[in-house]
Amino acid sequence: MPGPQLHLDDLLGELQARLDVARRTRDRVHSLLEAVLSVGRDLDLAQVLRHIVEAAVTLVDAEYGALGVIGEDQRLSQFIPVGVADEQVERIGRLPTGHGLLGELIRHPAPLRLAEISEHGSSYGFPSGHPPMHSFLGVPIRVREKVFGNLYLTEKRGGVEFDAEDESVLSTLAVAAGVAIDNARLYAQARLRERWLAASAEITASLLSGSGEAEVLDLLVARAAAIARADLTVVALPVPDADELEVRIAVGLDAEQHAGLLLPLSGSFMGTAARTGEPVVSADVRQDPRITVGPPRWEGLGPAMAVPIGTAAGGVHGVLMLARAAGQPSFEAGESEPLLGFAGQAALAMELAERRRDFERVALLQERDRIARDLHDLAIQRLFATGMTLQGATRFISHPAAADRVLRAIDDLDETAKTIRATIFGLRARETGPRARGLRARAVEAVERAGTVLGFTPGLRMTGLLDVAVPKPIADEAVAVLQEALSNAARHARADSVQVSLAAGSELVVTVTDDGVGLPTGGRRSGLANLAERAEALGGTFRARAGPHGGTELVWRVPLTSV
Repeated sequence: MPGPQLHLDDLLGELQARLDVARRTRDRVHSLLEAVLSVGRDLDLAQVLRHIVEAAVTLVDAEYGALGVIGEDQRLSQFIPVGVADEQVERIGRLPTGHGLLGELIRHPAPLRLAEISEHGSSYGFPSGHPPMHSFLGVPIRVREKVFGNLYLTEKRGGVEFDAEDESVLSTLAVAAGVAIDNARLYAQARLRERWLAASAEITASLLSGSGEAEVLDLLVARAAAIARADLTVVALPVPDADELEVRIAVGLDAEQHAGLLLPLSGSFMGTAARTGEPVVSADVRQDPRITVGPPRWEGLGPAMAVPIGTAAGGVHGVLMLARAAGQPSFEAGESEPLLGFAGQAALAMELAERRRDFERVALLQERDRIARDLHDLAIQRLFATGMTLQGATRFISHPAAADRVLRAIDDLDETAKTIRATIFGLRARETGPRARGLRARAVEAVERAGTVLGFTPGLRMTGLLDVAVPKPIADEAVAVLQEALSNAARHARADSVQVSLAAGSELVVTVTDDGVGLPTGGRRSGLANLAERAEALGGTFRARAGPHGGTELVWRVPLTSV
């Protein structure tokens, strides 16, 4: 009975084939479940992304795979390849950013399956050193309905094409990958928030312990740089009576190119944050269109974020900027919110420091008033009485030389009384407006500000009646000269110490000496010409030369009798 036997063999063969298909389907489902469990096991986002690609390559039996993360600019901000050796990656050079076929999935987020990559209209070919690739399968990964990135698989083993089952399996993995990525991001955000809260508590403790403004800002910069993984951290504060920011602190990559800079509110990255009062984010600060002025200083940097340091009254105390090296991940939108709260700690530090300065200023003024009263009620009265006594005694002196000496002593007492009266006037002097401080106080403030940039506080020596004998126009110029000289020292001198001297007599002399690298060979720095022009406009002189013990000595002097 050959007929029934053949028919039975066919049925058994068909049954065996179906069993094989069912077994392969079971094995594939089992592999898919294992892959889903694998990608959902980790909470570190970088590990999750790599496990997704590795699982995808295994599931569809592909030789090469990659996961591209889509950035805010709809380009690939990250590209994680699997199957390509490190040497090949180095030969290929720059990783893809989303052009050609890879960009097709960004523009049209739907599964894409090709038998031959080169036949697709968006294919640009491969760079030199790239391994040959033919078959292709790509699917998008969505996180909460938003496309996070794409899975790219190429070269199915055995030289065959990817089929519909491969597409279905990979799409299922992409759904599980979206959930795993979302969990990893939520976990990372929770950990990040925890670190910001811990740093805020540390800043608060430092404030309550009475730490100074510079110390608190240094601590804030250090913590912000570590938590945000920033390669450069900058703090800039507004310049009084000017639409500019002055960089007070710069730490990290090429920080010396930023320290001490004056940045306009319009045309600078940090100025934009100060002007708008909102966080400013850039995927590549080197190409940011908002930066139109200032020296080139962004080489080697990429992603950047600037947040305003707000005040309780709604104003801006300054700006905190974080930047990462070129090629590092961009700052995400969720990173600005905790950083804004953290920057509020800087505002609190500044406001507390300002209140302390106000308290100290009031105490100083009260002490000056007491000294003025004592000088008037005690010293001047006694000098006047002594002078009267000597003047009355001259008629009893018969020797002409002795009488002449006594008269000269009386004249000296009169001059001393005049000097003390001028001192009393200076102690009790009160100006109004934004410059309601004498030259002494403004010089001290300029030196303290320079200390935050230099990393140490310069020495300061002041002699003469600076607040009385120096007219306001000259005092204003002297403060500007002192600020520029200290800024030059911070940016160029690389000094370990700086000494400042202000002396008032028949002329005002401002001297700034450092122990740095000295003046450049072949002439003065162009920035010093401004100091010379300020002196010449007031009938004075300016000299820049090597210091007595190395470094540089700047001497700016103007006459006081001609004003």
